[in-house]
Amino acid sequence: MARPDELTFAPLGGVGEIGMNLSIYGLGNRHQRSWLAIDLGVSFGDEDHLPGIDLVMPDIKFLVKERKNLVGLVLTHAHEDHFGAIIDLWPQLKCPIYATKFSAALFEAKCASERNPPNIPVTVVPSGGRIDLGPFNVEFIPVAHSIPESHALAIRTSAGLVVHTGDWKIDPTPISGKPTDEKRLRELGDEGVLALIGDSTNAVREGRSPSEREVAATITDLVKAAKGRVAVTTFASNVARLRAVADAAKAAGREVVLVGRAMERVAQVARETGHFDGVQNFRGADLY
Repeated sequence: MARPDELTFAPLGGVGEIGMNLSIYGLGNRHQRSWLAIDLGVSFGDEDHLPGIDLVMPDIKFLVKERKNLVGLVLTHAHEDHFGAIIDLWPQLKCPIYATKFSAALFEAKCASERNPPNIPVTVVPSGGRIDLGPFNVEFIPVAHSIPESHALAIRTSAGLVVHTGDWKIDPTPISGKPTDEKRLRELGDEGVLALIGDSTNAVREGRSPSEREVAATITDLVKAAKGRVAVTTFASNVARLRAVADAAKAAGREVVLVGRAMERVAQVARETGHFDGVQNFRGADLY
């Protein structure tokens, strides 16, 4: 009697550390397995532990060896710690890549900013959509995060259903993107989940983070009360925070000057994909 397919999970990066996310799921037996990869990100060096090192990437030697059995790479969202290693490592894998519209557009813009990047095609999947990749059926479930179109993944296999959360936040009133689809997550729970693979910084800490709209209201108050210029720093990919600053500036009769190529690239992609609808144009640092 043949053994049923075994479902295998292995984190090749991103566990016990911030960044370098790469998870793989395998389905089959010890003689033959199909593999599904989730995210392919970088980590960042520091002077205390890795002096002189800017970026650290996951070790993909196993996936290179199993390349003929790798059915695809699925991106949960477009943060560097989840997709920043693709340009450097994908040429060793050459597998199909799947992402939603914003993530695909930001990756395309990232490639365009590189010198002689490889041609890396990305298949766009709608938010909430489902795709079949070999023996895996993958559903994209919206979750709130600091970048638009973040998704948890419901991975259905012959061995059972696994939920891979990606980075998430329970925010019922996000500024950019959809709130976490709690209804769909409850439905998956009722369906029966074999395993939950949780991936979100500080998820194990007690308490609840405030909604991004509460942060935006505070920013508006601060900008209105300021007598001179206001300097705001944030991760370039935090589209919700950029929008909150833009809205605060508009409410105070001010303009926004963007500084930095990454900021300009993210803002452009946000406009192209509809996440900056209604936001006034920004000034570039060279025009200020």
